[in-house]
Amino acid sequence: MSLKKPSETEEEYFARINAEKQRKLAHDKGKSMVTEEREQLKRLHFMHCPKCGMELQAVSFRGIQIDKCYYCNGTWLDEGELEHLAGKEPGFLQSIIGVFKGD
Repeated sequence: MSLKKPSETEEEYFARINAEKQRKLAHDKGKSMVTEEREQLKRLHFMHCPKCGMELQAVSFRGIQIDKCYYCNGTWLDEGELEHLAGKEPGFLQSIIGVFKGD
């Protein structure tokens, strides 16, 4: 008996459910941390690549500041920047945004 691959709609649904669980866990953890502890983490990690830890550089692209790591070549977007780059066109990128958007 062979298993069928889930449809794109199923994959998107489960990705959305997983993203919501991760968002809730992160929010709960953030609420439980003392303000000073959160500020210390922010000072340690601000403008450092989440992948390799090297310093990020701000690069202007299409009217927004994108954070770029020239060591591992990672590119990082802040909240709302992906939506800005994707515009209002329906399509693949919009479906990805829909999965991870925190509404």
